[in-house]
Amino acid sequence: MVYYFWGEFMQINRLFEIVHLLLNKKRVTANELAAHFEVSKRTILRDIDTLATAGIPIYTTQGKGGGIFIQDSFVLNKTLVSEDEQKQILFSLQSMSATELIDTQQVLNRLRNFFANPNREWVEVDFSRWGHSQIDNTKFDMLKNAIISEVAVSFDYLSPYSAYKGREVYPLKLSFKSKAWYLQSFCLTEKDYRVFKFTRISNMEVLNKSFNSGDYEIPSLQSVEEAPAPDFINIRIFIAQNAKYRIYDEFAESDITVNNDNSLTLRTALGQWIYDYILSYGTAVEVLEPQYIRDELLVRIEKIKNKYLSKT
Repeated sequence: MVYYFWGEFMQINRLFEIVHLLLNKKRVTANELAAHFEVSKRTILRDIDTLATAGIPIYTTQGKGGGIFIQDSFVLNKTLVSEDEQKQILFSLQSMSATELIDTQQVLNRLRNFFANPNREWVEVDFSRWGHSQIDNTKFDMLKNAIISEVAVSFDYLSPYSAYKGREVYPLKLSFKSKAWYLQSFCLTEKDYRVFKFTRISNMEVLNKSFNSGDYEIPSLQSVEEAPAPDFINIRIFIAQNAKYRIYDEFAESDITVNNDNSLTLRTALGQWIYDYILSYGTAVEVLEPQYIRDELLVRIEKIKNKYLSKT
């Protein structure tokens, strides 16, 4: 669940900062740490126990001038984390920051300095669509906060049949799969679990209706809102050189054969969208088999031609 991950991340960030503060300030009280992190004194004392169990020489003293401190001879040894592990930690935090799910910048800056690699920005991830950054980021932020706060949302959803339907859901999880975000949820409108494609959601509102996410399961991504899953058709397609880039963007290399003239032959399976998808390539593709797909394409091409002829 997102909130479990959030809680674990916040604890790790807090533990790291406690050590950082003690190494710089030498001595602080539990009350001062509790106020700094906006948590209870009991939480701070649990954190101190966690650090002591991990081998950090951290101590507490009572009375006037007392507090929490780390042994003067202690040096935080970054060699405990290998160079590869350092890179993986930084990469993971940079990737997570792209989702804006959590604020990673503060801990990223500290870890970069600690690992003596402060300026190397070698990955950037942006999940928003070209030309839709502000809209997507706003919508994503609303869903993120609704999931963490466990409150319902309402929105309009465009079905595959071009019909908008009003929905009210308990948002449970955001997942990214095959170039798209999906919202896994319990739909109050349908009284069942549903998965919604992020880009088809519009007019979203956060509702004053809370829920306990522990009472709900996370639906599989296979249970997409427009279920049932379509029947897939095995197909073989010729692709001209000028459309090669799209094939490599959208299909596995194992499905692609390079011909002697650098054209391609694609063997794959496509669903109910097969005709519209093939027509989107214009003259750059030719269906080689099965024959009934070729025949149906001819019928559709004729309808397209007649639509334009009727307006001349």
